[in-house]
Amino acid sequence: MNICFFTGKIVSEIQFDFILYSRNVSIVIFELELENKSIIKVKGYDEIADWCYRYLVKGDVISIYGEINSNLEIILLDIQ
Repeated sequence: MNICFFTGKIVSEIQFDFILYSRNVSIVIFELELENKSIIKVKGYDEIADWCYRYLVKGDVISIYGEINSNLEIILLDIQ
């Protein structure tokens, strides 16, 4: 497990969806632009997905804590 911390600006619309036939119920996906202008894809599941969809919008600056998966995407574990 690779733990990571990032701070950046949300540069895409917040995509929220429900997942059928999976251990997770909902998913949120968005892109985060870091200070060095690189863009990373962030995914969150279940309760954190619901929170992100409710409170985040494009242009927000956030700090996240997560894990890097095999597709080099960040799986969101906590957000500030």
